[in-house]
Amino acid sequence: MLVVAYIGFGNSVCRYHLPYVERRKDIIKVKYIYRRQEDRIGDEERETWYPDITFTSDIEQIMKDNEVNLVVVNTPDAFHVDYTMQALENGKNVLCEKPFAMTAKEAKRVFDFAKEKGLVAMSNQNRRFDADMRTVRKVIESGVLGEILEVESHYDYYRPSIADRKGFGILYGLAVHPIDQIIGQFGNPKKVVYDCRSIDNPGEADDYYDIDFFYDTMKAIVKTSYYVKLDYPRFIVHGRKGSFLMPSLGHQSAQANKPGPVEISFDPLPEDKWGTLSYIDEDGQDITKKVPTEIQDYGIIYDNLYDVIFNNGEKVVKDEEVIEVLRIIEEATKVAKEAK
Repeated sequence: MLVVAYIGFGNSVCRYHLPYVERRKDIIKVKYIYRRQEDRIGDEERETWYPDITFTSDIEQIMKDNEVNLVVVNTPDAFHVDYTMQALENGKNVLCEKPFAMTAKEAKRVFDFAKEKGLVAMSNQNRRFDADMRTVRKVIESGVLGEILEVESHYDYYRPSIADRKGFGILYGLAVHPIDQIIGQFGNPKKVVYDCRSIDNPGEADDYYDIDFFYDTMKAIVKTSYYVKLDYPRFIVHGRKGSFLMPSLGHQSAQANKPGPVEISFDPLPEDKWGTLSYIDEDGQDITKKVPTEIQDYGIIYDNLYDVIFNNGEKVVKDEEVIEVLRIIEEATKVAKEAK
C-alpha cells in the first residue's frame, strides 16, 4: 500500500490530490499532512474536515516514520527541490508538483540522486489526465485521423487586468501544463520556435506565449493570451484523413470554495462538452460525429506510482520528459525577458 505524507495543504492538495486519492483507499492511505505552524494559525478548521489524517508541523515526524513510503511535495515552486531531496535522503519515494524544479539541471540532479538511492521521484504532471487531453489522446490513438499534421493547444482568457501585472512566472505556472501534454504525447521535438512576451509589459512579464514544436511532418502549437474574448477550442487537431475540435471545458480551479472536503464529479459530461470529429473513413465515406468526453482523473498518477514502486513498472511521466519541459520553459523565459 502507498502510505502518503503531503508537504503543504493548499489548493493543490485539496482539489487535485485528496478527492482522487479518496477513491483509491484499497491502495492508498494518507497518514500525514505537514504544515508550518505559522500557516495553521487561524486555519485549523479545515484540518477537522480530514479526521483520519494526522496534521503535523514536525517534518521529522514524517521523515522518520518508516511506514511512509511516498512524500508528495505541494509547496511553493522555489522549495520543490529542497523538500524532494530531503524526502529522498530519508528513504522516501516522491511525487513533486510541477514545475518539478526551476531548471533542467536541477531536475537531472534530483533524478540522478533518486536512482542512486533506489527510489522513485516523479513530477505530478496530472494535466495529462484532464478530460479534454484524455479525449484528444483517445482520438489520436484511434488512428481515424491518419498521420497527425498539426495540433493546437490553447489556454486563453479574457482578463484585461493582466496589464497591471509585472513579473515572470506564468510560463512556469501555466505553460508547464500544455508543454508537458505535447511532450508526453509526441516526445521531444526536433526544433522549437518561441514567441514569448507580454503585450502590455514587454520584457517585464511572460503572460503571452506562442510556442511551436516541430517534429517530422507535424507541428504542435502551445498558446496562451489574456485578450481572447470569445471561446476558442481547447484543442484543434488536423490529420491527413480529418480533423478534431475539442471545446474548452473550464477547470475545477474555477469552482467556488465551500466548507468541507472538495467534491469532484465523475459523471459523464453533457453533449455540448463533447468534441467534434470529422474524417474520411476506409470506405471513402465522409463521417462527422460528436465524441463523448472522457472523465478527468488525476488519480491515474497514483495508480502508476503504485505500479512503479511495487511492480517495477514504467513511469508515466518520464525523467527525460520533465527535463525537456524545463529546458523549453527556461528558454521561453529568456525570450520573454529579451522581448522589448
